[in-house]
Amino acid sequence: QLQFVESGGGLVQPGGSLRLSCAASGFTLVGYDIGWFRQAPGKEHEGISCINSADGSQYYTDSVKGRFTISSDNANSTVWLHMNSLKPEDTAVYYCAPCYYHSGYVYYDPAYNGYDSWGQGTQVTVSS
Repeated sequence: QLQFVESGGGLVQPGGSLRLSCAASGFTLVGYDIGWFRQAPGKEHEGISCINSADGSQYYTDSVKGRFTISSDNANSTVWLHMNSLKPEDTAVYYCAPCYYHSGYVYYDPAYNGYDSWGQGTQVTVSS
């Protein structure tokens, strides 16, 4: 099973920035597409970004395009999410997980951990 530890969340004012980290536990990133997902209160998980660890290709959903940047360091088995121009609607618990991208959307890939297998996540709150 692929395990991840998310960190870096916090309270930030609208327009602010945060950088989230996703540390892969016990495996290297090479060969996996890893993405960021978020879940706002009362809502389903939403895929927002996915990175191909082999060639670095990045994918984003429209809700975060131009504001968020995903990157990875295969040597340190870490994926980051740099979030700028944060909005109150970005408030959610953020998770990383295996992903794939199709037709403008980022999806959770159940091939490795089964369906709906999430880590502890990291809380991001955007509020003044």
